[in-house]
Amino acid sequence: MAVLALAWPLALTNLSQHLMTLTNAVILGWHSTEALAAATLGANLYWVLMAPALGTGFAAGPILAQARGQGRRPGGAGRGWVREMRRGARASLLASLLLLIPSLLVLWHAEAVLLLLGQEARLAALAGEYLRAMMWGLLPFTLFIVLRGFTAAMERPGPALWITGIAVGLNALLCRLLVFGGFGWEGLGIAGAGLASLLADLFLAGGLYAVVAWDRQLGRFRLLGRFWRWDAARIAEVWRVGLPISGTMLLEIGVFTAAALAMGWFGAVAVAAHAIALQVAACTFMVPMGIGQAATARVGILAGAGEAAGARLAGWVSVGLGAGFMAAMALLLILLAPAIARAFLDMRAADAAEAAALGAVLLTVAGLFQLADGIQAVAGGALRGLKDTRVPMLLAALGYWGLGMPVGLGLALPGGFGPLGIWLGLAAGLAVVAALMLRRWSRLAAAPALG
Repeated sequence: MAVLALAWPLALTNLSQHLMTLTNAVILGWHSTEALAAATLGANLYWVLMAPALGTGFAAGPILAQARGQGRRPGGAGRGWVREMRRGARASLLASLLLLIPSLLVLWHAEAVLLLLGQEARLAALAGEYLRAMMWGLLPFTLFIVLRGFTAAMERPGPALWITGIAVGLNALLCRLLVFGGFGWEGLGIAGAGLASLLADLFLAGGLYAVVAWDRQLGRFRLLGRFWRWDAARIAEVWRVGLPISGTMLLEIGVFTAAALAMGWFGAVAVAAHAIALQVAACTFMVPMGIGQAATARVGILAGAGEAAGARLAGWVSVGLGAGFMAAMALLLILLAPAIARAFLDMRAADAAEAAALGAVLLTVAGLFQLADGIQAVAGGALRGLKDTRVPMLLAALGYWGLGMPVGLGLALPGGFGPLGIWLGLAAGLAVVAALMLRRWSRLAAAPALG
């Protein structure tokens, strides 16, 4: 099955990438609850500001997949699809890097931003220290995302998988050493975790670029040759496809970031508990995200080749795979929530028991929304294969911000549910987005022209 063959390496790549973030969270949790809370606030701000460039980089996937699919049409091999893929990859990289400039400027002043958002001064200072080391990894990571979109469109996901796997081990070693020190060196504390992430991102981009450049099949595309050349038409297409993807990501990341900031109103214990639940939920999400990326590639290739029936089948098979996996994860999280929460903390610390107890409650809620989270991710990926990105962005706005956040804040504050209320609101928002995304895919897949 082509979707499954492409999906599992992409899913494992995503999982490996998230394991780096998860490793940092665990190591910082061992360092102190305060460090874990500060890194959580910083990471949420980081992902919000990364979304414009990251979403634009993701546009490389459908653009390159459809370009490759056009080469499979009768007579298509002579229509310059290799050149189109090369120019599409270059435009995706340049368009993404341009969007990083304002993000880097804001991240440099992260402490001031967090103070303006009402966070505790000590947590804001630590988060700023963390981000000033970590932020420069955005540049190589953007290159990695574009290169991974290219290898997915070429149905060669293996190199990204094993390079990311190596990076997980490298990041763990560096993070442990740079945070706690060793051999007579006292370490850098929270800044060490940010520096470890930067070094891991450099390895990811350099390793995948080396493979693409040296591989006989992939190297002929010469992806980065004169990548700075301005191609207005292609950059406009990248932004047309990619900015709604960025918007969708920003809406989803933003709602979880807003939740983290709201947790800050309840103190460091609530932020730490939120971090535990969010890290685990994000970890399980990496699999349907990978399946969604496979759906983007397969649907895009088949749609570009004019094979509508194959594209429909690829999309529906992907949705089924994502739903099945997340149903199993829901059961796992609900049954093992207390044990998972305790694994993130040094239980000898004074506030660790309270953070673990609240974390277990939030993990149970995360288990309840697993199925919805998986369906919306995969259905969104299938829609991207058709370059349908604007309407999904609007659906995300309605579900996350029209329902999820207002309900969560209402339950947390006037309703008296506290941190639990915020997560119940998140669950409601995800359920609505999943239903709307699935309906959108069903409608477009049923059309004779496939969208």
